[in-house]
Amino acid sequence: MIDDFAKDNLHGRLRRDRKTLLWKLDGLSEYDVRRPLTTTGTNLLGLVKHVANVEARYFGEVFDRPSPEPLPQWQDADDTDLWATEGETREQIIEFYRRTWEHADATIDELPLDAPGHVPWWPDPFSHTNLFAILVHVLGETVRHAGHADILREGIDGRTGVRPEHEEQIDEEARAAHWAKIERAARSAARLEP
Repeated sequence: MIDDFAKDNLHGRLRRDRKTLLWKLDGLSEYDVRRPLTTTGTNLLGLVKHVANVEARYFGEVFDRPSPEPLPQWQDADDTDLWATEGETREQIIEFYRRTWEHADATIDELPLDAPGHVPWWPDPFSHTNLFAILVHVLGETVRHAGHADILREGIDGRTGVRPEHEEQIDEEARAAHWAKIERAARSAARLEP
């Protein structure tokens, strides 16, 4: 009984956070979803591509249920799992992510939480795991990268939020006042440093 509840709850949260990550692309230009927004090159479409590869590997290879389509080399030298190449379209990456959901959802639906898995890229003894641990791990990865996407999107056009229905209208004046208050507090604290 608790296993069914835990599995449904974790799976439901994963489904929610997948949609959140994709929503961060809505309404942006091709340039804005691809451009490097940090010194390491982090970008919105790259985050989606990376999370799709994470799901494909963890809910595929780990449970001997490989992805039905070819996957790029895992964490290759030029980090192409973290950015969209010129030959990849936004639509291709989004559709790959959606197909990965279907494959991952089938693994989650068909296996019990204690189904054994093996993560060859994790060190022993942690490499021997189960569906519950992988669900928690992938949910953590997805939430982490959705948070990155939220911050990146805020930097592009000021939009924030978890889901479209929770998005608020941007009050530029209120935001500026809030920012100024935090800046004053930071400067005040800096003056108190020894």
